[in-house]
Amino acid sequence: MATIYYTGCTLDGFIATDDHSLDWLTSRDIDMAGPMAYPGFREQLGACVMGATTWQWILDHDDDPWGPLPTWVLTHRTFPEAPASVRFDRDDVRRVHAEMTAAADGKDLWIVGGGDLVGQFHDAGLLDEVWLQYAPVTIGSGAPVLPRHVELRLEEIARNRDFMCGRYTVVR
Repeated sequence: MATIYYTGCTLDGFIATDDHSLDWLTSRDIDMAGPMAYPGFREQLGACVMGATTWQWILDHDDDPWGPLPTWVLTHRTFPEAPASVRFDRDDVRRVHAEMTAAADGKDLWIVGGGDLVGQFHDAGLLDEVWLQYAPVTIGSGAPVLPRHVELRLEEIARNRDFMCGRYTVVR
């Protein structure tokens, strides 16, 4: 079991524009059965965690907001009722990670969305891997992929149509 940050990013290191748009990402060509694509990654997951901005983006852009994957949304905001699989929490990432681990039944944990949340898991020594799918675009500013100093070791690379994909382990 590993705790993994899996995301798409621009060549200049952003995961969303200043106004939280992912248009630069969703307009790219990717083989969903190809290397490091989301469906294959999703199969190895037992639980996930995200921040409020990511959850709001899902609510605003997805007709079927979330499936049965046990999910924690770390937030101080109030949201409308969510699927039974979604839990809202404000607590320290260490306790949430322990709950996720118990719910995941030996499968991997996914940190979804924002780089600051990933940074909190890293600061607590709980981040194991980073998977990045680099899109062939720059946007100049926005939400950084990881707003912390994090040492990584490249483990695997692949090309998936428009995307250059890399899997890294965290160097402790």
